[in-house]
Amino acid sequence: MKETALVIMAAGIGSRFGGGIKQLEPVGPNGEIIMDYSIYDALKAGFDKIVFIIRKDLEKDFREIIGNRIEKVAKVEYAFQEISDLPEGFSVPEGRKKPWGTGQAVLSAKKLVNGPFLVINADDYYGKEGFQKIHDYMVEHMDEDGQVYDMCMGGFILRNTLSDNGTVTRGVCVLNEDGSLKDVTETYEIRMNEDGTMQAQDEQGSPVKVQADQHVSMNMWGLPASFMDELEKGFPEFLAGLKEGDVKAEYLLPKIIDKLVKEGRAKVAVLETRDKWFGVTYKEDKETVVSSIRSLIADGVYPERLFEK
Repeated sequence: MKETALVIMAAGIGSRFGGGIKQLEPVGPNGEIIMDYSIYDALKAGFDKIVFIIRKDLEKDFREIIGNRIEKVAKVEYAFQEISDLPEGFSVPEGRKKPWGTGQAVLSAKKLVNGPFLVINADDYYGKEGFQKIHDYMVEHMDEDGQVYDMCMGGFILRNTLSDNGTVTRGVCVLNEDGSLKDVTETYEIRMNEDGTMQAQDEQGSPVKVQADQHVSMNMWGLPASFMDELEKGFPEFLAGLKEGDVKAEYLLPKIIDKLVKEGRAKVAVLETRDKWFGVTYKEDKETVVSSIRSLIADGVYPERLFEK
């Protein structure tokens, strides 16, 4: 049986959340945070261990708030994403404040995964369906030794991933006829207008068209362990290609995977989930998340207390 790991990216600074550590905000009736629900769903789906990617300066608080508790119910390991963790020959440019994005985050966990792994964001609620479908795909279908990277992703419906309190960024997907990923484009400032139409922008800030029923990526990627080698090889190439003075560029998973798909070096099964996303992108979102969790408990989706303290 393959070992399957859940890799949680929790190193973000949370700049749109007033500088607080939004991943550690309690939202459940007993102080649970969004990660608790993702971990609960992942363990129920059959994942074997949890890898937390955090900043070193968060470690003490992180362990106290969630890590020590989860260690009682699952195998837990830690990876650390640091701005200064760069390949030989590179240094942090003056003015750079944040680490290098989701690609670098996942790469930091390279030594901790030895089988297929699922990557998620710490501050997103994904619902049960995606965890189960991705775990089943990994165990039953994923070819880890093929020349083409065999991947999968949770395919959310755009209308189910919007915030009432501001715009969102999503990886907007185009699918092939067989349901595999043809194209994923990071798309910004997405919101639904009062008349039900959608608005969005590309990376340059120009308007682009999106549809409410399109599939989007929420950084819920099922990946083979061999993909870590690709991340390691691509990181210095990314750094070498940076323009002088660019202190905000990020090495992003969707862009990396999209490039591999277009080169014919990866195939990504899009596993549709109709679950409604929610998350704490903005401070005002917290009330919605707390209310949504209460409703899920009332409907019997979750117990009142997920894990014993």
